[in-house]
Amino acid sequence: MRVSIISHRETSGGAARAAFRLHHSLLRFGVKSRMMVGSKRTDDWTVDGPSSLVGRAIGLMRPSIGEQFLRLQKTANSNLHSTNILPSRLSSTINNGEADVVNLHWVAGETLSIADIGRITKPIVWTFHDMWPFCGAEHVTEFGSGARWRDGYLSQNRPHGDSGLDLDKWTWKRKKNAWKKQMHIICPSRWLAECVRGSSLMGSWDVNVIPNPLDLEVFKPLDKGFCRNVLNLPLNKKIILFGAIGGDKDHNKGYDLLIEALHVLAGRSDQNDVLCCVLGQTQPRVSLGLPFDFQWMGRLHDDATLSLIYNSADVVLVPSRQENLPQSGTEAQACGCPVVAFDVTGLPDVVEHRRTGYLAKPYDTEDLARGIEWVLYSTYSRKRVCVAARNRAEKYWAIDRVVPQYLDVYKRAYRIGHPH
Repeated sequence: MRVSIISHRETSGGAARAAFRLHHSLLRFGVKSRMMVGSKRTDDWTVDGPSSLVGRAIGLMRPSIGEQFLRLQKTANSNLHSTNILPSRLSSTINNGEADVVNLHWVAGETLSIADIGRITKPIVWTFHDMWPFCGAEHVTEFGSGARWRDGYLSQNRPHGDSGLDLDKWTWKRKKNAWKKQMHIICPSRWLAECVRGSSLMGSWDVNVIPNPLDLEVFKPLDKGFCRNVLNLPLNKKIILFGAIGGDKDHNKGYDLLIEALHVLAGRSDQNDVLCCVLGQTQPRVSLGLPFDFQWMGRLHDDATLSLIYNSADVVLVPSRQENLPQSGTEAQACGCPVVAFDVTGLPDVVEHRRTGYLAKPYDTEDLARGIEWVLYSTYSRKRVCVAARNRAEKYWAIDRVVPQYLDVYKRAYRIGHPH
């Protein structure tokens, strides 16, 4: 079986890292996998990207050019949008390649145009990392009964207050017209799979739930004191770990909910007993007026250091309003670190409530603070929770659990694509 993994990048961002990890997991299983990216960031010889100076420059410019079209639409949805209108030669390269099956991942940001995807003649397996494939131009949008992607993008169901060209409707129609051949869909979470099954664009397509693989030899429990010493973190404090504080840049990540919960927690606990560590961000110039001491860990580019940080933490927070299968949650659980999140969308696939962490009532910051308290100060057996978290990782996200499921889908897609 020869597989081609197609992604916008191989690093930088959760979707890229998930695709890159799957690619190397397949190689470890003896699968002939090659990865193809629109913008290459590493020197990995198994990853193909633009090689010439001009090609690399174009790869870097394409997302910015595509973003100019978004000016034609005014929308209250501040999350990422992609129209994927710019043509490329990538579909021809894919069709002329040796792969038996093509596994698309996050290919927005003008990696492949919508028409290019429709021109791929090889069997397609598509791993969804957000809602974009079955929506219009939106990557994250509402998922209730009135969501546009459920009924089709009509003039009468456009959100009140949106104006200008309806790019979401236009993008959805281009997908409907271009994607005539059924693809095999993989969703890392049950919630996203149910969304696909309820969509008007892909509701009848083959949908499979397979989580992202993790290397459990890298993400594993380590001695907390050793890890904190390596990272120069205090030994005598409770450490709360979470991702970069984006302010209003990404409403979906729940920064506002996180801050509210931390203020609630500060009113119930000794503020000197707690240290908050922030992944993916250096210290901002302006003080944020937060109730605890903060340690800004900056951007990390290797999994070994990530594992040290998870093992240093007492709890990892994922306060998002909507998530597929956040790797910060699965990575933390693999290291035996409890996770606190809201009981919504794909997060119940990560956390088992009061067994490997805590699932708060959706968007209830009092309950989110209660969950942090439960992890940090409850009289339960912390060792039991940490062991349960690691066991969950071994059961669901280990490479030898995930790769065989992918191979089953690849083989099925190949058989259907080659009936004779």
